[in-house]
Amino acid sequence: MKYIFKGFSFILLAIVVLSCGGTEIIETPQPVALAEEPALIPLPAQVTWKNGVYVIPSQNTICYQGEGLEASQWLNELLSKAGFAVSTQNFGNCGNWKIEQDASLANALGEEGYQLDITAEGVHLKAASKAGLFYGIQTLRQMFPAAIENEKLNGQIVLRQTSIIDQPEFSWRGTMVDVARSFFGLDYLKRHVDRMALYKMNRLHLHLTDDQGWRIEIKDWPKLTEIGSKGSVRRGRSGFLTQEEYKELQDYALARNIIVIPEIDMPGHIYAALASYPELNCEEYSNLTPKRATPPEMFQDYNVGWSKFCLENPEIYQFVSDVIGEMAEITKGPWIHIGGDEIEDPRYKEFVVKADSIVQTYGKTTIGWEEVTKAKVSSNLISQVWRGTVESVVKELKVIHSLCSQFYFDHANVPGQENTNNWCKKDGVSLEDNYSFINDNPNVIGVEAPVWSEFVLSDEMMDNRFWPRAMAAAEVGWTPGEKRNFESFKQRLGKHGDRLRALDINFFRTPGIDWGPEKTIPGVFSSFRPSSE
Repeated sequence: MKYIFKGFSFILLAIVVLSCGGTEIIETPQPVALAEEPALIPLPAQVTWKNGVYVIPSQNTICYQGEGLEASQWLNELLSKAGFAVSTQNFGNCGNWKIEQDASLANALGEEGYQLDITAEGVHLKAASKAGLFYGIQTLRQMFPAAIENEKLNGQIVLRQTSIIDQPEFSWRGTMVDVARSFFGLDYLKRHVDRMALYKMNRLHLHLTDDQGWRIEIKDWPKLTEIGSKGSVRRGRSGFLTQEEYKELQDYALARNIIVIPEIDMPGHIYAALASYPELNCEEYSNLTPKRATPPEMFQDYNVGWSKFCLENPEIYQFVSDVIGEMAEITKGPWIHIGGDEIEDPRYKEFVVKADSIVQTYGKTTIGWEEVTKAKVSSNLISQVWRGTVESVVKELKVIHSLCSQFYFDHANVPGQENTNNWCKKDGVSLEDNYSFINDNPNVIGVEAPVWSEFVLSDEMMDNRFWPRAMAAAEVGWTPGEKRNFESFKQRLGKHGDRLRALDINFFRTPGIDWGPEKTIPGVFSSFRPSSE
């Protein structure tokens, strides 16, 4: 851990002295260099760094109140990995680590906020909810040496004394992984969840279906995975998530305060389903224009906007109801995304209204790409804006901002980067493009950064597209706009280079950022999780 020598604090050093009366322990103050200000991402809403330190002792006691058990487990894991002895107690004001969950704090801290105080005596974390406590632990985690992400430490760790009062600007802070064009399985998605959680992101949108592949098991329509999951873009990966794997991913994410949102893209982007069940097509495949593929062949190219349901066929609604019904049954979050983009058809609006109604029938809230708001959808539907060109028929809808010129991370990190899209912004979506987002719409509930996988064919490539830009999106979603400063962010971001390397992330080394020396960090990736899991 680095230190800056702006001042000194003192710790008590125990010295054993032998005397004629026996062994006597004399505690002598010793100077400790003042730890530099941690490079926290996202920047807290309010933070005051103090001229003092807390030296973590070899023996530690965590005391938690209310629903603080899970937070105490996360903290126990953090301290244990740092080489400290830890005990946990469920009562009172008893330890040097205090975790306090109190629902009455909601007015002051919100649903996800927390207050963190580090003094010479110890650490006190309090929040209204388990989510707030979890985020407070993530802030503490970033104060520990980066190597803790992949190895057990031994040695002195010094925390800068501070007072933090923190809560997010937006309730929706998300990423979207397109697993339909090229498949990304359970292991990668869990790693992605771990990384999102470290930076206080809380929504994982899975684009599960498209022309190239169907990636979720639907028991009433088994050919969707028997046939539809076999496709991908050229050189991409095929596969699918079983329902049990999907549930496992959700549980893993929920333990980290992340909700998974499934997207079943329709009525367009649907060829993988049409190839699996040709009866969903019109006669002579007139719904496929132009006919880039016809059943039973799979589609491996990149074109969009050419496939759609046979919308004059009423039987498609049985398919939609069955699929949405199964997804609603196995989805633990409140939302289902119906896609709805890039299609022209006289019956489009009729379809969108019916699909929205079906989602509501199964007790979920509908999300759709902005085109769906051309129809008279329900007032509780959430519009996901990606171009910002659609005039909504229904006013005052909630909005997720995913404007392609600022949040589409399948676009290049820098101009000319290979294997990237550029249709929305020719020179790419830079770190600064993303960070410069300014919200002027009171209906915006948050931001989400998608990576479409037409040209993203491996875990390493997906890492490269998300990181470090996802960290900018995380700060945009959490930190109040008036507190954000790109120069400050770049300085803090560079100090996360070692942490990203320790997490085994193949991140893009954005030019102009001091990422620190490239070096081999011992060990391999190890997910950060409570020992009870």
